[in-house]
Amino acid sequence: MNGYSEECLKVFLKEQGRLFDEPVAETLEEAEAFLEDCMAVIVDSLSEVREYFEESGADVEHMSEEELEEASEVFALPDGKYLIVEG
Repeated sequence: MNGYSEECLKVFLKEQGRLFDEPVAETLEEAEAFLEDCMAVIVDSLSEVREYFEESGADVEHMSEEELEEASEVFALPDGKYLIVEG
């Protein structure tokens, strides 16, 4: 596991149902491969989450920080960072 921390992969495995109807991964290795395939990114703060969405063309101007954090593509990580997975 070189691209994503074990904690990150565990959070994704546990919470992937927020974004997908069926599990896309069942092991840490499958989770890592999936995140690499969809080019998931890790950012340091909610302001960087906002910046990421703005750069990808999403209209997030009127979204509060709470709404951004609750977006199905955004996974809060234990270290205070955020994983963004576009499904």
